[in-house]
Amino acid sequence: MRLTGRRSIAVPALVVLEVSMAKAKGIQAHKVFKLGKAAAKKDKRNLKFATLLRAAAPKLPASYDFDLSHPGIPTPMFGNDEYGDCVIAGRAHQTLRFEDIEQGSVLMITDKEVLREYFKQTGGPDSGLVVLDSLNLWRQKGWKVGRHTYKIRAFAEVDFKNHAQVRTAIFADVGVGLGVELPNAAKAQLQAGQPWDVTTGKDSKKGSWGGHYIYVPGYTPQGPVCVTWGRKQQMTWAWIDKYCDEAYSIFDAKNRFKKAMVDMAKVDAFLKTLKK
Repeated sequence: MRLTGRRSIAVPALVVLEVSMAKAKGIQAHKVFKLGKAAAKKDKRNLKFATLLRAAAPKLPASYDFDLSHPGIPTPMFGNDEYGDCVIAGRAHQTLRFEDIEQGSVLMITDKEVLREYFKQTGGPDSGLVVLDSLNLWRQKGWKVGRHTYKIRAFAEVDFKNHAQVRTAIFADVGVGLGVELPNAAKAQLQAGQPWDVTTGKDSKKGSWGGHYIYVPGYTPQGPVCVTWGRKQQMTWAWIDKYCDEAYSIFDAKNRFKKAMVDMAKVDAFLKTLKK
């Protein structure tokens, strides 16, 4: 299968996975910044991050950036300037950081590998993905980069309106994946190098641009800092409160994070209740 576009990235024949076929809004609404997150899917059975925290968690710093203590991690587009693969691009950004902790070096992930996984999950069309379905596949089946298959151990819902909880997940090096319903105002802010902040007027309507998935490796007093579209993007807490509609902490299969902050016995107990 050959994907057409500016780079004409060749992708091997697809093995289609079973995922929902919900279509994301606004994938191609911008000539460079593609979207790709379908409407948030809720499941009350999901593990909750708040239930996993240890009572004696350390004091959180005012600001934190995983990449400052792990220099050399790139911020590629991963094809998200041509296709609506933001959910898998976010996965790739997180995998880079998981493996940097484990290996002490930067894993090589190509656009071709990201797009192969994306189109495997969509079944072929550039339709975007449901975040929850994709996370379940990551845990159950993993995804292939080079010769290896990378899985996560678990994921848990984060209360994105509880800012301390979001900061805790980020500082624990678990990492946070956010689903956001972007307003049109976010386009101009992004292009001007401004933080994503709440505005007024018709362009401030939630979801007026469309759904997007982003990986968050840091925060400042102003709010979270995500990796998207080949760059770091500051967001305000007020903006997150208004435009975020799902948030997950994601645990690496090898438990490479600050374990003093998270009770993994509770994660293991939860996993035993799931059907294999």
